[in-house]
Amino acid sequence: MTDDDKRLLRIAYDEAKAGYDEGGCPIGSVLARDGKVVSQGRNQRVQKGDPIAHGEMDALRKAGRQKTYRDTVLYTTLSPCMMCTGTILQFDIPRVVIGDTQNFGGNEEFLRSRGVEVVIVKDPDCVSLMKRFIEEKPELWAEDIAE
Repeated sequence: MTDDDKRLLRIAYDEAKAGYDEGGCPIGSVLARDGKVVSQGRNQRVQKGDPIAHGEMDALRKAGRQKTYRDTVLYTTLSPCMMCTGTILQFDIPRVVIGDTQNFGGNEEFLRSRGVEVVIVKDPDCVSLMKRFIEEKPELWAEDIAE
């Protein structure tokens, strides 16, 4: 993990924390190119009442149209769900940096099998925030992961 990775994952964490403070699911994401933020976002399912407003989707929406995503990196505080995994593959994002796979995971090997470089960080802040959220709001967490 590079210094840029650490810095950009911290921005994703700050987005997750902002979502938590708003009463939503604490999942943040950053889309970067050459170590610079293209866009950043957070899970806003609760705030916007939008079932597909996951952190990764919010960051990609905010990026707007890009000529290519093949030179970008996606940072996310939590392992991407299948919807976000499909979007990563659809846009040929070649590298994903994940802060937490302890509280939710499962698509890392699928991404790897499709040629995506997956970096799992096990960031203590990402893990702790999500754990706290799951303990405090288990019903909202179950809704977010469609259980």
